[in-house]
Amino acid sequence: MKVVIVGGVAGGASCAARLRRLDEKAEILMVDQGPYVSFANCGLPYHVGGTIEKESSLLVADERLFRERFRIDVRTRCEATAISTETKTVELKNVETGKTCIEPYDKLVLSPGAAPIRPPLSGIDLPGIFTVRTVPDARNIREWIEARSAKRAVVVGGGFIGLEMAENLVHRGIEVTVVEMLDQVMPPLDPEIARLVEQHLEKHGVKLALGDAVAGFQESGGGALEVLTKSGAAHPADIVILAIGVRPETSLAKQTGLELGGRGGIRVDAHMRTSNPDIFAVGDAVEVTDFVTGQQTLIPLAGPANRQGRIAADVIAGRDSRYRGTQGTAICGVFGLAVASTGASEKLLVRIGDADFEKIYINPRSHAGYYPGAKMLSMKVIFRKSDGRLLGAQAAGEDGIDKRIDAIAMAIQMEGTVYDLEEAELCYAPQFGGAKDPVNFAGMVAADVLRNDMPLSHWNSGEAGFLLDVRDPDEFSGGHAPVAINIPLNGLRERLGELPRDREILVYCHSGQRAYYATRILVQNGFAAKNISGGILSRAILFPGPQ
Repeated sequence: MKVVIVGGVAGGASCAARLRRLDEKAEILMVDQGPYVSFANCGLPYHVGGTIEKESSLLVADERLFRERFRIDVRTRCEATAISTETKTVELKNVETGKTCIEPYDKLVLSPGAAPIRPPLSGIDLPGIFTVRTVPDARNIREWIEARSAKRAVVVGGGFIGLEMAENLVHRGIEVTVVEMLDQVMPPLDPEIARLVEQHLEKHGVKLALGDAVAGFQESGGGALEVLTKSGAAHPADIVILAIGVRPETSLAKQTGLELGGRGGIRVDAHMRTSNPDIFAVGDAVEVTDFVTGQQTLIPLAGPANRQGRIAADVIAGRDSRYRGTQGTAICGVFGLAVASTGASEKLLVRIGDADFEKIYINPRSHAGYYPGAKMLSMKVIFRKSDGRLLGAQAAGEDGIDKRIDAIAMAIQMEGTVYDLEEAELCYAPQFGGAKDPVNFAGMVAADVLRNDMPLSHWNSGEAGFLLDVRDPDEFSGGHAPVAINIPLNGLRERLGELPRDREILVYCHSGQRAYYATRILVQNGFAAKNISGGILSRAILFPGPQ
């Protein structure tokens, strides 16, 4: 059996190595039009910033390793230009010499990835405007910065790559402006969690121009550039990074007549097989099933691409492996702040018309408060009102974010519920967590809501009610929500007569715990009361401004 793999980064390289481990006799040819295979493109921003000093550190495996260890024929700078499904052949062209050859295949795997979006704007091809996809891209950016002694940069796009590039350019002493068409950074996140990231970026000197699309680029003399936006602003720059997003590379698939999905990616089944039974596709070029919503989507992440490559290899080798779907688990670090998410966001659920969900906000410590160095985490957990099934989670903080989102991600993949989070047995020592880990805490709070032990409200719910602050007087005097009345928790039972019985009482404290106690007191004394999720802390962090 001869297998030709087009694309040698995450999905393609994983497929090739896995297939060799399963089938020692298969003839495997892997081609890539770039100069490297199996490189760490997620590390490119950190090479630009100098955290990863050597370019060679980005090369996970090279042609020699594939040939000598796996007996895989690897050809770099080799582009697949045409596929004949009738003769089961693929045309390959050496991009340096232009020479072509024809290779037969029994099975073909497409892993072309996704290309950075370069919109047809005026001036977009001017020198000094770069995308970040390959090792040569990072090399060219470094060389430009050093040759021009760049002092100002504009990053177009506030997604993962854009923010990672912004951070690394700041580390190089460059003044950075991020221009984002949407009114928030990191589009997969809900706005209130993204706001935490925006505050942190501004704290570290990054200028944000949100809700303003780029209109074009122009030279401004001396080799400098200006980024023009639709609002009429002009942002000066010595270098521009385009991080608008990526588009699946589907030209070869289209030319071959393979079926594409509604989102523009290659359509595959659970076995990663395309509409042609002898052609498979994996990685950023394929449409996947959203594990939570069941809808088709595009989620260009390295982890799913690797798993898809392994599954394609399994199926080619005769195994019945299936891809479960993608839930978009991701994390980004900016200036020491980690922000991560998994599963569905609230705005996605609203967009698809799914009303069967509730959310909670909690602000626990990353580990036991009595042990030095505990940091506050801000977490949002979304779950089904009908059965408690976990739908998604987002979190931001300076410590312990990754392990909390990882735990919830695994629970989502196992179709777990908030009740499972309540019971999750997680490791504990004071420097690592708490006896009641933030994951447990999230489950307990959400379960209290579903059991109606804690009727819930939110700062942005629009509910009108009697606003009750149960913090201590000194806390209240330090700042409180407008029109709130202060009755401290410890004296609440003695002052119930001051509260209305004909109005809903919305209760808050600092982070939500005392308000929960107060809500229990009020409900059991015949009042209609709700706890405002996350307390005044969530209002200040997530929903600033008048409510």
